[in-house]
Amino acid sequence: MECKDYNQKFEEINGWEKTSDGREAYSKLFKFADFKQAFSFMTSIAMKAEQINHHPEWENVYNKVTITLTTHDKGGITELDYDMALFSENCFKNYI
Repeated sequence: MECKDYNQKFEEINGWEKTSDGREAYSKLFKFADFKQAFSFMTSIAMKAEQINHHPEWENVYNKVTITLTTHDKGGITELDYDMALFSENCFKNYI
């Protein structure tokens, strides 16, 4: 599947937005009840990232986690990014 196809797939996942920095990347802000939940979520994502050797860009401020996905060595969105977005969405369901 080509990058443009994954761009379309990302548009179908609630809350993921194309970054405004000119890169082929998508990001989403996840909000939690507290820092402990946010950090637990990040730990789940980190374990998956290690498993598939695909690591997100992210930022954590107290109860908020922003994840940005792109495949740097491919210069755009790939199946790994899409899979990581879906995994993130499934993990987040545990906190709402």
